[in-house]
Amino acid sequence: MNEIGLPSDGARRDASDNKAQIARIMLLGHDLRAAVSDILGGLHLLADEDLSPGMRLQFERMRAAGEDMARLIEEGFEIVTDQAVGPLRQTVQLARLLYDLEMRWTGRAQEKGLGFHVAMAPDVPVLVRLDRIALERVLSNMLSNAVKYTDQGAVRLALTVEAETRLLFSVLDDGPGFDPDLRGRLFRQGARGEVPGKAGNGLGLFISRDMARRLEGRIEVSNRAEGGACVALSLPLAGLMPPEMAIDTPLPDLSRMRVLVAEDSALNQAVLGHMLSAMGAHCDSAADGVEALEMLDNGSYDLAVIDAEMPRLSGLDLIRTLRASGGRHSAIPVVVCTAYVLRANREAIVAAGADAIVSKPMTAIEPLAEAITQALERHDGEGHRPCPPIVDEAVFEALLGIAGAEAAQELLSQLISDLSRVERGLVAGLSAPNLAVVRSDSHVLLSVAGAVGAVRLQELAEELCAAARREDTVAMQLIGRAVLTQIDRLIAYAGRRQRQFEKVGA
Repeated sequence: MNEIGLPSDGARRDASDNKAQIARIMLLGHDLRAAVSDILGGLHLLADEDLSPGMRLQFERMRAAGEDMARLIEEGFEIVTDQAVGPLRQTVQLARLLYDLEMRWTGRAQEKGLGFHVAMAPDVPVLVRLDRIALERVLSNMLSNAVKYTDQGAVRLALTVEAETRLLFSVLDDGPGFDPDLRGRLFRQGARGEVPGKAGNGLGLFISRDMARRLEGRIEVSNRAEGGACVALSLPLAGLMPPEMAIDTPLPDLSRMRVLVAEDSALNQAVLGHMLSAMGAHCDSAADGVEALEMLDNGSYDLAVIDAEMPRLSGLDLIRTLRASGGRHSAIPVVVCTAYVLRANREAIVAAGADAIVSKPMTAIEPLAEAITQALERHDGEGHRPCPPIVDEAVFEALLGIAGAEAAQELLSQLISDLSRVERGLVAGLSAPNLAVVRSDSHVLLSVAGAVGAVRLQELAEELCAAARREDTVAMQLIGRAVLTQIDRLIAYAGRRQRQFEKVGA
């Protein structure tokens, strides 16, 4: 400063240099963000390819780490430029956060021969509003230490609600636990135990405590009675619930309803269970389509919420089988959850027999509530739903028209004979079970059903044949029941048409 208080030439040059430096940093930030965006975009495209489960896991791991890196870059530029690049607090879907952590750390654990397990309690909020970068830095340091110091067994991440007032992230491992002499200085910078072969700089818990304070939470460490360590991050629930979780419209009353959730992800099961419980429903969960069919066959349900993509039997195949079965749940209201929003995907889901569709990921309860209301409104007071057509009548009548009046009767007789023969073969093949017989007869049924326009039966026969090829006897039994019911319906339909011809001839 000079005598009259104006900045000196040196101060002005320093200020100008600072502005130029900040400008260069911001330009660098722009380019870094663009590069990371390209990497993440490429990973998303590659994830759509036909990959082995191991390769898909690695791509998911890289994607989760890349998204973490993108958020850390934002924080880094915020620090060096002293400018807010984005909101410090953001809405976080907890199930998605845990999924990303699972994808990122499963591979790291497997490299050491360790198991890695994630669990979320049903009463955990779907969404919270907090500093995601700080939360991820705490959890990443907790998990990094757990994997590093565990040589056999497993590492577990559990998310629960403590005394209805706090959100609790617990990392449990099967390692050696904490040295009692170190407990008093664990959170000091550079503090670390002397463990042979475990190099480190002692910053993990120091950073974790700093980030926990930034989240207005606390971090605690303890040794487990059964061996190993537990590091827990506790956050006050008050103030974490975001405004978008406020419910403006009444939720459907499901207090007297039993709902089946068919979903292969344990995290998504927990999210759906939490939302349905908020509507008063009692929920049961199935991990795949075959298990869901089994539960529907043996239990009593008022509504099914089904994931479109599941192992063994997909959601669409499950619905087709259910609708064609003629059983007590063939008319159950069905809501399908799907990550595919294209019109063609939605049309395929509706064509399979779904009553309503809700998009994933589910970050709020209202879309699910609206889909359930829509599904229930499609059914009358007793829950009835029209049975799917036995055949495409246009195809069936065209076939009879080509044959002519006299040959049509013979064609119908042959159809009934072929169906009866296949039915007897399937009954015997499913009872044994005899995979070769089931494959052979379901293949014949495919051809017969396709010729007369029995689309549902054709689809079921294809699923039955696939189950026999992969030697999945449980799926064979469940799909087989639906196939036999549909064969009976087609035989009865062909018999009615045959009697109509006989009356005309008389």
